[in-house]
Amino acid sequence: MNVRLKAAAAVGAVLLSWTLGGCSSKSATQGTGGTKPPSIPQLQTLGNGEGQLNIVAWAGYAEDGSNNKADDWVHPFANQTGCQVNVKVANTSDEMVQLIRTGQYDGVSASGDASLRLIYGGAVAPVNTDLVPNYATVSSFLKQRGWNSVGGQMYGIPHGWGANLLMYNVDVVRDAPNTWAAVFDDADKYKGKVTAYDSPIYIADAALYLSTTKPELGIKDPYSLTPTQLDAAVDLLKKQRAAVGEYWADYTKEVQAFESGTSVIGTSWQVIANTIGADNKVRVNTVLPTQGATGWSDTWMIAARAAHPNCMYKWMNWISSPAVNAQVAEYFGEAPAQTKACDHTSQKDFCDVYHATDEKLAAAIHYWTSPQKQCVDGSGDNCTPYSEWVDKWQQIKG
Repeated sequence: MNVRLKAAAAVGAVLLSWTLGGCSSKSATQGTGGTKPPSIPQLQTLGNGEGQLNIVAWAGYAEDGSNNKADDWVHPFANQTGCQVNVKVANTSDEMVQLIRTGQYDGVSASGDASLRLIYGGAVAPVNTDLVPNYATVSSFLKQRGWNSVGGQMYGIPHGWGANLLMYNVDVVRDAPNTWAAVFDDADKYKGKVTAYDSPIYIADAALYLSTTKPELGIKDPYSLTPTQLDAAVDLLKKQRAAVGEYWADYTKEVQAFESGTSVIGTSWQVIANTIGADNKVRVNTVLPTQGATGWSDTWMIAARAAHPNCMYKWMNWISSPAVNAQVAEYFGEAPAQTKACDHTSQKDFCDVYHATDEKLAAAIHYWTSPQKQCVDGSGDNCTPYSEWVDKWQQIKG
């Protein structure tokens, strides 16, 4: 169960860099391996809006001004298109999958640990990118990827992305670690004060580490694990469990843990480091370790049974437009997918902070992808599906 509870937050003004410590050049593989998703027609021509749009979104992705009048990209869209937007905020990827399957919603801002489940389950339709003009200037490294496409067919429009970084309190962790060993094999140095992301998809972080430290396991892709490889990652996480003081899902809890000193090292997002730095309570640093990192790339997807497909296409073009994508990225704290968004951010160095167009850094990220029995890297049909990861995660946490 992915508990990626993401509350919206303003980005702190502190510039905290991602340090590339000899990062891997391996990027997420394209396609999915094996079976084909159900045949669902895509929209061929864009018509008039139907007057309404019902979407499922992460908190902060479809603000309507109710939290802050200045943060509103829903009403301007409605005024321009006539599509009145109803937003259902979801707290987990599992919740998003369940909601879209009801047929009551037109689209969703799916993360990579949900998107393949939606595609292969027939819950979302392929996207005709010709009907989304702003797609042309979306970062190329987010297109035709294993979590948002199958067989060269896009199933959505990229929204924003980021890496799961290693963050540490510089006044406590003095050796400036640049490897995930700090939270795995060397975790006992900070026993009780290590923190980790609370989700089955975190198993991929352990698998990524093992791919370099135990090459005999033969792990090539952290989301394409055989039963033996999965067991090895689980064993590592069970060992780590003794050093973990707290698992986090709501990022504000990790902010509080670092500021209180109950956590001093662990997996993090850049927005968390920026928030802590802006408060000037604790000095932290973030690093992209030598093994690379997992990360997320969210995608706007249209429901297979969308009642308002024209409005959903208009929304996908709107939310990926330079000015709006810049607004959302700054409000939420992530790299925008739209390359032209960097010309519209209010914080002029925002795209530098989040490395928005940094292809080298993007290549070192292994973006969340839903594990399948048909290995998502195309290596065979002997991999472990997400349901097994869920069972294993429950065993890890006890």
